Amino acid sequence: MPISLVINAASGSAGAVRPETIRERLAASGLTIACEPDPGLPLRQRLERAAGEHGIGALVVAGGDGTVACAASVLCGSEIPLGLLPLGTMNLLAKDLGLPIDLDGAVAAIGSGVVRRIDVGAVNGEVFLINSVLGMPARLAHHREAQRGRPSLAGLARWTLGLVRHLGRYPRLSVTARIDGQEQRLRVRALAVVNNDYQEAPGRILVRAPLDGGSLTLYVLPRLSPWRLLRLGLGFALGDWRGLPGVERRAVADLTLSAPRRALRVMNDGEARLLASPLRYRILRRALLVMIPPGPEETGQREPP
Repeated sequence: MPISLVINAASGSAGAVRPETIRERLAASGLTIACEPDPGLPLRQRLERAAGEHGIGALVVAGGDGTVACAASVLCGSEIPLGLLPLGTMNLLAKDLGLPIDLDGAVAAIGSGVVRRIDVGAVNGEVFLINSVLGMPARLAHHREAQRGRPSLAGLARWTLGLVRHLGRYPRLSVTARIDGQEQRLRVRALAVVNNDYQEAPGRILVRAPLDGGSLTLYVLPRLSPWRLLRLGLGFALGDWRGLPGVERRAVADLTLSAPRRALRVMNDGEARLLASPLRYRILRRALLVMIPPGPEETGQREPP
């Protein structure tokens, strides 16, 4: 079946790959592009038009985690699979799915036609595929967004000063968490709500498994000094960090975060935004179809709805 294609040239390394090259690789794999909306339109509008094309077998996006999350918000709950050409900086979902990061490998995975259902996280109606983060990381992401598209030594210096300031005297975030019906007051430097949970294994940094477990995991870091940050980074590399002192972790089924302020800065899959308080989190079970490489036991047939 034909596919719809959306290329986000402003995402990660996507700008380094010519759109013509992407189209040529897809065609060489035997895929026909039925719809490719005007690249001058806003990203969400392009994705909605591409998903609305009659008779397509998949919506394929070329871009980073933010592009993928936007596509997931369009496709969530539908029967149209999402194909990934991971051309971003982190490509977290692609790594979780075991997708090749190179263009030829990713195109081959789309051509294989193997489809899997995965969970989607949601907060106040906005979806996230990896995590939703509050506190210091979300504020740093806001500073990063302000410098995107105009890199300079002065911008790098401002970002570095912001990092030092946030690791130093910046006040902790105070929220009231209602966790599975129980209220708890939290004062944190960072808080993350993860779609399912991370896996601990050497070299597998922040890789999640499973992706369809139907649960959220809450991570709370009350303090985040430079030493704790360094120890956490080493734990990521060694695959032994969830039990570190200062890392609080628990599975949650129902989570609401509220604060006296009218809005909270949240980083969903690396994209910073302001969301009205309270923040209501939930898991959407197996709500998204994604295309993955075939395993040795798979025959290339689609998973039934």
